[in-house]
Amino acid sequence: MASVLYISYDGLMEPLGQSQVLRYLEGLSLNHKIWIISFEKEGDLSDYDKLKSLKINLAKRKINWIYLKYHKSPTSIATLFDILSGIIVGLWLVLRHDIKIVHARSYVASVVALTLKKLTSVSYIFDMRGFWPDERVDGGLWLKEGYLYRISKWFERIFLTNADEVISLTHAAVDTMRNFPYLKECMPNFKVITTCTDLDLFKSNSSIMNRKRPLTLGYVGSVGTWYLFNETLSCYKIIKDIIPDAQLHIINRGEHDYIIECLNNMEIDLTSVVIKTEDHIRVARAMELIDIGIFMIKPMYSKIASAPTKLGEFLGCGIPCLCNYGVGDMGQLVESERVGIALNGFDDEEKIKSIRRLLSLINEPDINKRCRNTALKYFSLVRGVESYNKIYHSLEG
Repeated sequence: MASVLYISYDGLMEPLGQSQVLRYLEGLSLNHKIWIISFEKEGDLSDYDKLKSLKINLAKRKINWIYLKYHKSPTSIATLFDILSGIIVGLWLVLRHDIKIVHARSYVASVVALTLKKLTSVSYIFDMRGFWPDERVDGGLWLKEGYLYRISKWFERIFLTNADEVISLTHAAVDTMRNFPYLKECMPNFKVITTCTDLDLFKSNSSIMNRKRPLTLGYVGSVGTWYLFNETLSCYKIIKDIIPDAQLHIINRGEHDYIIECLNNMEIDLTSVVIKTEDHIRVARAMELIDIGIFMIKPMYSKIASAPTKLGEFLGCGIPCLCNYGVGDMGQLVESERVGIALNGFDDEEKIKSIRRLLSLINEPDINKRCRNTALKYFSLVRGVESYNKIYHSLEG
């Protein structure tokens, strides 16, 4: 049984922390002693009922949770303060409880973890979650010539060359990193563990899915920054030209005005579109009314390290997807497993050709079962926990 300190700069009280941190740790706590440091936002901490409930849940699972307050501004100073706080608390925990492994989620947490490794010789896991500095540049938040990007890329090099294990979301990112010149003489131990899904929650309801109704496309999540929402709507318009009563269900939080503006600009009949806000559990139920998942993501350099959570959720519910190449392993996966269609580009000819293939694919009698089996093969939370278990056991020494 390994003693592990998990460090996350994302809060456990946030939806991301709930689905992509807590769910893993709940499974890992059955075989390991887990301590976690997370950085919680002030607004979340003010929800006392939710905070109390989370504490009770973690205590039942014997997960030791130490939460620190997340500081937002001024950006650089606030982040430095959070890092120093994490180092102080983390060092005390490592020494007090004889912790042997520090597992860091992404880059900021890795500054803390690597410092602890240098101070105490604990094993260090760099769970990188993507090329974060490049995401900041591709998202227009940083300049590639700026000092923040250069410093972060320097840290990335230090993380990769010092980590006892490097976890990537995609094989595409690992292939890219293996070609980094500075890793030729010190290649890390890479392990691919993609973004996993609670497939007990996201599952198909065959009685509902087989009910006669208009063909329904589903879009779940944000429409900004990384998403090509207008390209998605363009594909929906093509489908609607072929199947006039086709509907579009959009589940989104906080961007409804922008969505309606885009629909109007694309001259899409609003009576064929449903826009909702749902929590995580109700998203899974809403997917029972969807026949095709549809989303397009900007195929930028940083995205080769990304694994969209929604892909596993759609497939877990037995829903084939229309997406695009250039984002992690997504395009290759849906095409090779025949659970969706991936666009090679966004010109009209490519869209029409792909949509014709899609409409043929969804009529195959075993398509829903194939989607579900693919989710179990690649996105199962149980398999993800097993993979982390193996890494922990290999490092406990």
